[in-house]
Amino acid sequence: MHPFPKTIAIVGSGALGSYYGAKLARHGADVRFLMRADLEAVRWAGLRVLEAGAEWTLQPARTFASTAEIGPVDLVIIGLKTTANADLARLIPPLLHEGTLLLTLQNGLGNEEFLAERWGAERVLGGLCFVCLNRISPGVIEHYGHGTLSIGEFRRSPMIRTRAIGAMFAAAGIETHGVENLVTERWRKLVWNIPFNGLSIATGGRTCDRLLADEGLQAQVRALMRETIAAAAALGHEIPASFIDFQIERTLPMGAYKPSSMIDWQQGRAVEVESIWGEPWRQGRAAGAELPRLEMLYHLLREVTMR
Repeated sequence: MHPFPKTIAIVGSGALGSYYGAKLARHGADVRFLMRADLEAVRWAGLRVLEAGAEWTLQPARTFASTAEIGPVDLVIIGLKTTANADLARLIPPLLHEGTLLLTLQNGLGNEEFLAERWGAERVLGGLCFVCLNRISPGVIEHYGHGTLSIGEFRRSPMIRTRAIGAMFAAAGIETHGVENLVTERWRKLVWNIPFNGLSIATGGRTCDRLLADEGLQAQVRALMRETIAAAAALGHEIPASFIDFQIERTLPMGAYKPSSMIDWQQGRAVEVESIWGEPWRQGRAAGAELPRLEMLYHLLREVTMR
């Protein structure tokens, strides 16, 4: 077995990065968090996680104000929004040694390509997080439900290192799966992200339960899911039609969950419009798929989120 990474940096310590980093650190991993807005709060009170009707705190959490302070590590876990990818040009280099691996947990398409072009394809892995998380206050993360993580290699089949990283997450209590085709998994996640993140904004802030409770809106959710599956199929990624009912059924127990893009929009932050809606539409259209609803949603979100 390939050894676990000995040192880990979390770049993008929002809800996602903080949650997974805290779980790994709680299990004994040497995790170093790059913090900005929450730096002082976490240094004072630690990282607090609310989940499964209980709560626990990682105290102390190893927090840093810059990646230069963190220094080279074995694994960089990237939880930044794709809208902040330009920042990676200065954030990543201080963290690299010859064998450093880059694991992006970002949404949408094009993330692994972005990293590979700049720091080498041999370093790059991707992770798909199927989890309901929100950062409810500085240094406090609430875990609402689900929690699976799928990890794959960029344009390669799983390797020994892929299994080792997956085992590290699994040992920390995170249900983890290795995937043969990372891009297929990205499209599977888009089947949920495209309708729920997009329509939550387009409807002025409806939560998942309200989208599904309205007959007309649920029909739009399902129609966008069908278009996403069609785009994936045109590009060689087969997703069964039954996946739509599966996604609806797993969303119902989430209740009044606020998708992350809706929270970003409501709080005046940049929304990942290009990676979640723009790039899938462009790739699907280029492959010959008919995507009228996705096209309309993409252009609507560009307009709404730029106001």
